[in-house]
Amino acid sequence: MRLILGAALSAVLGTAAAADSAVLPARIAHVAQQYVEAGTYPAMVVVMVDGDRSQVAGFGKLADGRAPDGRTVFEIGSVTKTFTALLLAREVEAKGLSLDTPVATLLPDFRIPERNGKPITLGLLAEQFSGLPRLPGNLQPADLGNPYADYGRDRLKAFLAGYRLPRDPGAAYEYSNLGFGLLGDALAQHAKLSWGELLQRDVLAPLDMHSTGTVLTPALRARLAPGHDEQGQPAKHWTFDALGGAGALLSDGDDMRRYLQANMGELKTPLAAAMQLAHAPRRDIGEGDRIGLAWMTHHTPHGDVIWHNGETGGYSSFIGFAADGRRGVVILTNATGAPQELGFAALLPDAPLPQVHTAMAVPAAQLDAYVGSYTLAPGFVLNVFRRADQLFAQATGQGAFPLFASAPDAFFAKVAPITIDFERAADGKVGALTLHQGGHDQHAPRTEGATAADGTRSVALDPALLRDYVGRYTLGNGAQFAVTVEHGQLFAQLTGQAAYPVYAKAKDRFFYTVVDAQLDFERDAAGKVVALVLHQNGNDLRAPRQP
Repeated sequence: MRLILGAALSAVLGTAAAADSAVLPARIAHVAQQYVEAGTYPAMVVVMVDGDRSQVAGFGKLADGRAPDGRTVFEIGSVTKTFTALLLAREVEAKGLSLDTPVATLLPDFRIPERNGKPITLGLLAEQFSGLPRLPGNLQPADLGNPYADYGRDRLKAFLAGYRLPRDPGAAYEYSNLGFGLLGDALAQHAKLSWGELLQRDVLAPLDMHSTGTVLTPALRARLAPGHDEQGQPAKHWTFDALGGAGALLSDGDDMRRYLQANMGELKTPLAAAMQLAHAPRRDIGEGDRIGLAWMTHHTPHGDVIWHNGETGGYSSFIGFAADGRRGVVILTNATGAPQELGFAALLPDAPLPQVHTAMAVPAAQLDAYVGSYTLAPGFVLNVFRRADQLFAQATGQGAFPLFASAPDAFFAKVAPITIDFERAADGKVGALTLHQGGHDQHAPRTEGATAADGTRSVALDPALLRDYVGRYTLGNGAQFAVTVEHGQLFAQLTGQAAYPVYAKAKDRFFYTVVDAQLDFERDAAGKVVALVLHQNGNDLRAPRQP
């Protein structure tokens, strides 16, 4: 199971000769305005195409008080993958490469993993069926605010050389930023250019996209909408090295309108055949949806939508169009959070509109009433915890996300369309929750403690004992654990990663819920904690405690 995870409008048209102010449906504009008024997205640009008519509409304000418009620049995150897929499709159309070409043939100095004699091909990378994980295990950024900046080809090469595929290539769908970064690097090496140079030559120049690229030049920076993280705080601009093909691009509404119109066939370009190849569904990815080369096809009773979304540390985006090519939309925002519900509603008149929530302040001490574990299904638990003044939720095997109160005992997530209602027993204590997502309601009773991957329940330790573990532990190769205690909860943070709660099995023995891993603390003869041992994937890594 997974968690997928009538006001006045500030509408700014793009080039007047190419725009029609009546294109954006009023109900979509209304919700966009609600989003900026609620603070979900400080600024939003919506590009709407309907046949030969188009509109670029801006909502909210930028840091200098101006309204965003078609020239406002945003990071587009994983929408970048559709550009990398287009590079591949173009090569296939030109007979320079095949979807069945093993990626290893383009990277002779790399050792690309195989399984049962089956290689990872270029097509499998683009279809997200390569067998590679979402992220490389050696992604240990020096700066969490810019996590891909220092991940170069040497680290990519080292990871792949030591990685063992858990299943045959082509066996199952698994969304992989690593896979698309590898695809982009392989195509660039084949062309003897950088990925950015290759994209400029073969896609951006032919489409006359002059405000799209991988580098935040002074000209683009002057038009950049500053990003905001999931808690509404300023976020750093993300830069990429070896994995640029997965998410490195910046763009604006005017350029993305051209890209959207070209993909819809409204704008005639030499890339039309390659775009059609990329769109064509090739594999099932669950719930009736299919994937082509990066592009996903969402099937509904009211028509199919070809789409992709994107998110970085401070931005989120969506691009999609009806499979009949009549209606298309791009949404660019300068905050994390999934805008695809609004995108689907823009393309499908019968699709429900997203519900916009406004966060309300809750005294930090009152948040403790919700802290605990809630069983959604056997082996699938939602752990709710507090860090400083923020409540977080974390499902088994998944990352934590912040929760915001919209009413007493009612919370919502900004990173995905998730709401949670907490339920109180007759004594006033919280005893259960109901999670609402995608039209489904999951009731989860509160349980005592967390559950490890092997089914072991956590135990409560004396808060004074938890302070014994606080400190820094050196793992080697520049990595270390920082162990802290907040509000009676132990947290462990590995260099380059977020801090995650760990739960006690017994004195000195703890486990994660975000991954199948354990931490054991070692004591000396005097009873002082002197080291920890990380147990994960069959490996035991010891980290001495720093003085």
